[in-house]
Amino acid sequence: MKPTPTMLTNSFYAFYDLHRPAYRDYAQARLAPEEAQVAVSHLFDLVASHWSTIVREPDPAAWAWERHTQTIARRSGRVLTPVEETLLLHQDLRLSIDKIATVTGLEPAVVSTRLAAAHRHRPQSPNIGEGAA
Repeated sequence: MKPTPTMLTNSFYAFYDLHRPAYRDYAQARLAPEEAQVAVSHLFDLVASHWSTIVREPDPAAWAWERHTQTIARRSGRVLTPVEETLLLHQDLRLSIDKIATVTGLEPAVVSTRLAAAHRHRPQSPNIGEGAA
């Protein structure tokens, strides 16, 4: 069954409502407030304009998260490692493992593995965020 425009619209708004808070918080942890707002607006404009293609991806959340983190890295001048990114989401933004998996498109086991790696290599991580708290 081919999706109708109404289904695409409803699914986009569901995606937006589910993901925007975490995307905003991640951007605000890494950028100045104005930069964070621009980055998140840009991402959701991109997602909305390509929604009919993105929804056919194996995991639309992974597609959007990859673009979001690339934009944030470009604007901040620093690329986080996957472990640093997961640590920021979990420790600084207080997202659960399941929420991180939903937002990033990763499997919960991958998120858990990254957190375990972070805890093995650092006793207590300093705040990774560079923007407004």
